[in-house]
Amino acid sequence: MAETVLVTGGAGYLGSILCESLLGRGFRVVALDNLSYGEQSLFHLCANANFEFIHGDVREESLMRSVLGEADVLIPLAAIVGAPACDRDPTTAKSVNFDAVRLMLKLRSPRQLIVFPTTNSGYGTKSIASTCTEETPLEPISHYGRTKVEAEAAVLDSPNAITFRLATVFGASPRMRLDLMVNHFVYEAVTRRTLVIYEKDFKRNFIHVRDVADCFIHAIDRSDAMIGRSYNAGLESANLSKEELALLIKRRIRDLFIHFAEVGSDPDKRNYIVSNQRLKDAGFEARRTLDQGVVELVKAYRTLGRVRFQNI
Repeated sequence: MAETVLVTGGAGYLGSILCESLLGRGFRVVALDNLSYGEQSLFHLCANANFEFIHGDVREESLMRSVLGEADVLIPLAAIVGAPACDRDPTTAKSVNFDAVRLMLKLRSPRQLIVFPTTNSGYGTKSIASTCTEETPLEPISHYGRTKVEAEAAVLDSPNAITFRLATVFGASPRMRLDLMVNHFVYEAVTRRTLVIYEKDFKRNFIHVRDVADCFIHAIDRSDAMIGRSYNAGLESANLSKEELALLIKRRIRDLFIHFAEVGSDPDKRNYIVSNQRLKDAGFEARRTLDQGVVELVKAYRTLGRVRFQNI
């Protein structure tokens, strides 16, 4: 019988891609989500006999106790994601991002593999003079970063666990996110032909959403060699500044006007170079380039038509 993977937050931006990828590799997938955004991002999977969906909240102990039992692999994606969203409701952010993960750890069996995503924004206000590795101290400055770093520590203190410190994710998904940097920049370029950019020299690392899904599957396949460690997950060639990213997009949208503003700041203060060598040594490299992602996103945004509430 195929291994069963429980994906919480399965209807989300990453979850909807990951569930599809897991099914494509022959896994049985149970997706759990509270559908807080009203998404229908999993409709295309419902014809697959190996797919099951459960509508529920990861903070409900009785529910989690009932769904955890059959799973071989646990992937807790359910989260309040991003600094602004967490700042709007810090109590909910902590309960979902940390308390729910701790609940899963309490209820799970040690035999169950857990693969947990966190964020490389946990490195805080590091300087680009040095490269962040998994040994670099974690010093998150946002509530979002703190909840994810605390959850990662709890996961790594438990048996049979792997964590990924994700770079800024990009690419099209059935449950699209426009707040991610590449996705946002390309959306503005396609719809308005204008980009206003602050902190133009600040660097960060990037990774395609489908490479993240492939990375999780690699971890399941190679878990014996990878458990007990954290891994930076990003595209090694994509430690880019905001200015470099904007100019890359302009190569595809030539009439794009770019204005570099003096006002504005990143709530996570991300400005550092990240090494993904440990993950490469474990046998995985992200392969989808930023340019491929820009081309993909341009096509995706052209399918949107007129966005609701915009008279353009």
